[in-house]
Amino acid sequence: MAVEEKENPAEAQTAEDKSAAEKFPDELREAMWSVVSFDRCEAAGLTYAEAEQKLGELQMQKVSGLCIVTDETAARIAVKN
Repeated sequence: MAVEEKENPAEAQTAEDKSAAEKFPDELREAMWSVVSFDRCEAAGLTYAEAEQKLGELQMQKVSGLCIVTDETAARIAVKN
């Protein structure tokens, strides 16, 4: 009788995580990020590093409700408001 070897779910997850991790650095460098507040889209078309910097500047100005999202998401938020 042959013993069937089962795939370890933890190993499969690790392979998926590695694949995703390889993709994310490219997305973080793309100018596809926005900083939004409770009131509006504060900035768009930024790399993630630029968005982090902008978020920091706005926090120092005491702007409320700040979040980094994709430009696509920011556009959806703007339509709802």
